[in-house]
Amino acid sequence: MAGVGQAFRPVRKSLAKARRVAEAPAPHRAIIRTGAAYLTKTDPREAGGIQTAVPSWLVAVRAAESKKATDLKVLDLTGVTSFADFFVIATGANPKQVQAITDEIGLQLKRVGEMPNSMEGYAQAEWVLMDYGDLLVHVFSTKAREYYGLERLWRNARTVEIPSE
Repeated sequence: MAGVGQAFRPVRKSLAKARRVAEAPAPHRAIIRTGAAYLTKTDPREAGGIQTAVPSWLVAVRAAESKKATDLKVLDLTGVTSFADFFVIATGANPKQVQAITDEIGLQLKRVGEMPNSMEGYAQAEWVLMDYGDLLVHVFSTKAREYYGLERLWRNARTVEIPSE
């Protein structure tokens, strides 16, 4: 029967830790541990001042520009389809650049609190699709971009002008 008590020891430890977190002062309650990184939620009252929101598609565009992506396009699909509001389409010259563009977009969107629902095609680096819900990011190789022609397929979408920095 000694084995039964040992089996519940980790559960008791985690319950004790949960109680300590719940009883901790307010700033520590919102800390969530995920692997080696800590994510915190900011209370809007603590942020202070007026915050201007930068659209997610613009964050993705700036990240792609920083990695020298070419032929950047933003398509506004509002009213055209129900599964996404914006497409960001970018081209990389080779597989390593496609992956670098994808990595930078993921990092910059994570910094503003956006996490992808899914990502496909990263290993092949011909067409990487990042799904952020209302935003879909497509990073193509030159050949794949010409072959699939998303701008042609979604010609009913409005092209958004990318503001200069």
